[in-house]
Amino acid sequence: MRSAFQLNSRLATLAVRNARRARQTAAMAFTTNEHDPTAASASALASTGVDQHSLPEPSPLYAGTGLDVWTMMNQAAAEVGAVNLGQGFMSFPPQAFIRRAAQEALEENAHNQYAPPRGRPALLEQIAARFSPTLGRRLDVASEISVHAGANEALLSVFTAFLTHGQAHEVILMEPAFDQYAPNIAMAGGKPVYVPLRLQADARKVVSSDDWKIDMAELEAAVSPKTRILVLNTPHNPVGKVFTRDELTQIGAIAERHNLLVLADEVYEHLTYAREHVSIASLPRMWERTVTVGSAGKLLGVTGWRVGWAIGPRALIQPTLAAHTRIVFTANTPLQEGVASAMRQAATNGFYDAQRQEYQRRRNRLIEIFDDAGLPYVVPDGAYYLLVNASAVRLPQDYPFPDAIASRGPNFRLAYFFIREFGVSGIPPAEFYCEPHRHLAGDYVRFAFCKTDEGLDAAAVALQKLKRHLQSE
Repeated sequence: MRSAFQLNSRLATLAVRNARRARQTAAMAFTTNEHDPTAASASALASTGVDQHSLPEPSPLYAGTGLDVWTMMNQAAAEVGAVNLGQGFMSFPPQAFIRRAAQEALEENAHNQYAPPRGRPALLEQIAARFSPTLGRRLDVASEISVHAGANEALLSVFTAFLTHGQAHEVILMEPAFDQYAPNIAMAGGKPVYVPLRLQADARKVVSSDDWKIDMAELEAAVSPKTRILVLNTPHNPVGKVFTRDELTQIGAIAERHNLLVLADEVYEHLTYAREHVSIASLPRMWERTVTVGSAGKLLGVTGWRVGWAIGPRALIQPTLAAHTRIVFTANTPLQEGVASAMRQAATNGFYDAQRQEYQRRRNRLIEIFDDAGLPYVVPDGAYYLLVNASAVRLPQDYPFPDAIASRGPNFRLAYFFIREFGVSGIPPAEFYCEPHRHLAGDYVRFAFCKTDEGLDAAAVALQKLKRHLQSE
């Protein structure tokens, strides 16, 4: 009979071997069709003996969908052990009082069962307490707030509530636009219409996020009789622009003239650097036509908790809540209670000011890193991303880019080159543009600075290799 030690040794050997095989399989993802979910599904079906041609065809919306940019870049980074400054998740733990709030919530039995679809009363009260002053009105927790399974589900609920399949309803997006907007609109039966922010400065130099402007005439020209919603993201991802009061007033006037609903994505409202964040819903006559979306993930640094909210007048929140009820029914109960407790404590313990100062320090550190590397960037006034212009980086003509990367265009190739050759991952902002406007991403790569000091220091060391690839003007 084998001893327990021998058995454990055998199991450990098998685990190491399986892990090695898993890494080898992952490494093949960019050189085989494993990056194609359709091919992977066909392979899985074939292994079961099921004739894939006898099954119903998937929706065209998803049938040809390739790997999303987040998985693609994270996977490439993992293959070479790159410093991950790509996806906007925090690489440092939440504050102890925030973690403790969730742990304590789990101990209460009632917190482990369904919450009301609108949200837990404690969280509704804390949302009202935080945002009533911002919006210049006392929010009614019974009719003007709904809690969602993350801000993204709040956005989807609004689109679902106000777009109708078969009516070709349109939604205006300002590019670069977060890549979840367009699929959500399509799922709800709508059609995105794109109006880009345009850089009013030399991209080869350090510029301000305020240099990115929306042409108000171009924005209004995009409105048609089928337009129902205008999406506004401020502070902006990925530019870091904080829209000014004057810009918001002009956007609001366009919405009024054409009777549009404004969907204000303000998940980074607490992260601005020496700039005033203004909620468009606080402007005269805008409350009645605005739904404002927020996120506990961004507010408290807990993106995996997936708790968000929508705020607006009863006439807009009631249908949004109805859609939410049919999409997920309710958001997770214990973390709603955890968020409520954390927000209550954060309101008096100085957390928000300290958090803003920490992010500004991290922003400045990443700026120093790219100053040293010799690349210009967009100085963000809000959020936690830095757009870096890498037009001076020389890519070899014969570089072996995988087909999955090469087929997505020059901006993807540039971001991939950073991962493979410099060991630092970013996100190609071309993913935030529609196909006709992808060229506007230019030579920018988006890097997130919601990372540890150790991670930023490691990026500084890794990017020393970049200097060998700079071409002189």
